[in-house]
Amino acid sequence: MNDLRTLLSAIRRPRLLMRAARLGQTEYRRDRDLRRLMGALSVPAPDVVVPRLLSEEARLEMDRQAGSAAYNFTRHIEVLIALIAEVRLLPRDLQV
Repeated sequence: MNDLRTLLSAIRRPRLLMRAARLGQTEYRRDRDLRRLMGALSVPAPDVVVPRLLSEEARLEMDRQAGSAAYNFTRHIEVLIALIAEVRLLPRDLQV
């Protein structure tokens, strides 16, 4: 399960969360959204961004499952939107 696409397809999240992320794909703008999410001045390549997004999504999921007061539903959706979009930009043969 080294392929990033396989890894993403193995993520199991509540249906409402994933549905919101899929619907958000139409409004996703790489330049605008990644700079804000990553806190970067420039937009890195998808192969650099995807592992960071996976890590951030895992942290958000842990917060969600723990019922943490720090959990941010909106940020979780934004990270999932970016993650789905960025994985689509990866070359087919890219491995973790």
